[in-house]
Amino acid sequence: MNIPTPHNEATEGAIAKTVLMPGDPLRAKFIADTYLEDVVCFNKVRNMLGYTGTYKGKKVSVMGGGMGMPSIGIYSYELFNFYDVDNIIRIGSAGGIADQVKLRDIVIGMGASTNSNYAAQYKLPGTFAPIADYSLLRRAVETAERMNIKTVVGNVLSSDTFYDDNKEANSLWRKMNVLAVEMEAAALYMNAARAGKKALCILTISDHVFTGESLSAEDRQLTFRDMMEIALEIA
Repeated sequence: MNIPTPHNEATEGAIAKTVLMPGDPLRAKFIADTYLEDVVCFNKVRNMLGYTGTYKGKKVSVMGGGMGMPSIGIYSYELFNFYDVDNIIRIGSAGGIADQVKLRDIVIGMGASTNSNYAAQYKLPGTFAPIADYSLLRRAVETAERMNIKTVVGNVLSSDTFYDDNKEANSLWRKMNVLAVEMEAAALYMNAARAGKKALCILTISDHVFTGESLSAEDRQLTFRDMMEIALEIA
């Protein structure tokens, strides 16, 4: 048994089979405080808060994943491989790239292109295409339709760089109809594939790369309820 880990102090059985994973640990706290009952905090290491409770009678966990692929790579790997988690649903913010994507739109990442070298560890004889689990994706789309929440489904970009020295990079991804840019989905999808588990990335557009529109940090932490509620319904 590899638990607890240097990053997660949870004991065996403390984490549900499905974990919602925002980047911001304070968003995890908000979800636990707002939506879950009988909540127990299972992790405070590095302030990467994790909680388990019930939603409509079903056991659900929520835990921060941090920023970037190295961070979510560590936390999701441990959840899948050490804590026997079956499903991780990333719920995060993203920057819009495509013209059809607007502020507060919900984007579901069917695939996750990346400029990361994360896949090199697998020593594959070609290029791996990180994709969502179809069963989770289908349920998310159907749930959103039932809740009258519009979603845009397609390819997102998981970038290693927030401040990119190549100022044309986003335009180049845009011409390939990439919808939005974020920093974690590709590593999550690869970890899930390697572990034989399931993952999905649901994003809310917090800013748009080309229009310059953006939401405040407080909005990102407290108001992205549509994606939270979709994720909770399919957990």
